[in-house]
Amino acid sequence: MFSRLMPKEVKFFDLFNAHADLIAKGGRQLVTLVDDLPKGPEVVAQHAQAIDETETAADKITHETIALLHTSFNTPLDRDEIHQLITRMDDILDLVQDFAEAMFLYDIRKLTQEARQLADQAASCCERVRSAVILLNKMDNAPAILKLCREIDQLESDADRAMRTGITKLFRDEEDVRQLIKLKGIYELLESVTDRCEDVANIIEGIVLENS
Repeated sequence: MFSRLMPKEVKFFDLFNAHADLIAKGGRQLVTLVDDLPKGPEVVAQHAQAIDETETAADKITHETIALLHTSFNTPLDRDEIHQLITRMDDILDLVQDFAEAMFLYDIRKLTQEARQLADQAASCCERVRSAVILLNKMDNAPAILKLCREIDQLESDADRAMRTGITKLFRDEEDVRQLIKLKGIYELLESVTDRCEDVANIIEGIVLENS
């Protein structure tokens, strides 16, 4: 009878998957905000609000996961791994939210090619995080998961190069110091999204190597 009262292990994977869906959604919202930038500040504000709602929903899942961790006697993964995974996943959307808020607060009206490239790379990383997390409930998926982790690592490296290229061009070509500071901050936020995705990929890779 006591065992029937224990939380089901599968619940953790359900929560991971729900959070990962929101990460992918946040990535898509990020790109949509960038695409709709010419439509003006009001539209940017609407997209920022939508991203804020996505981040809030993800926060709730994070809190639920941690609460479940404290009340579970039997977990499908190591407790520290569960805590690290869900908190690092939450960091991704925190940065997507920071980016959206910065776009509105800085009153960014136009982005460079490098910034748009970084936005696409960030969204691609978010989508691959989702794909890897969804496969995590079965260690038979180890080869596919590890492949996705490598792709995330490569995207992060590409984003790092894109950021450096963009910042170099800013210091060379941008005469408006305020605009230079704003865009440099935007570049760094977008690249940080890919950094946090890589953090998640590293945690997932460790889980797979330890459990497969």
